[in-house]
Amino acid sequence: MPRSVNHVASRARRKKVLSLTRGYFGSRGTVWTVAKNTWEKGLQYAYRDRKSKKRLFRALWIQRINAAVRAEGLSYSQFMGKLKGANIEINRKVLADLAMNNPAAFSAIVQKVK
Repeated sequence: MPRSVNHVASRARRKKVLSLTRGYFGSRGTVWTVAKNTWEKGLQYAYRDRKSKKRLFRALWIQRINAAVRAEGLSYSQFMGKLKGANIEINRKVLADLAMNNPAAFSAIVQKVK
């Protein structure tokens, strides 16, 4: 008896991966084995970088706060220490946004902390 394989399902699976890799350079978008490897590696990168994006944004917020606070005559660490001492609970994301888009409000916070 001949071997029965579900060719419809396997072809659909391959077609799905090849459609996801459309636009990749060279054989990465057309050859099944290369496309599958590239797609799987891309999923690994996506998982990893969803985590690292949070670290990168926190670093960006700290840099923006530091730049704005130094114009006011403090360092970042001094400012954050005084912010905690004054019991002002504003996270770094909001502080960085204020420093960029509303400098008057940010300087009011700095003056309150001083």
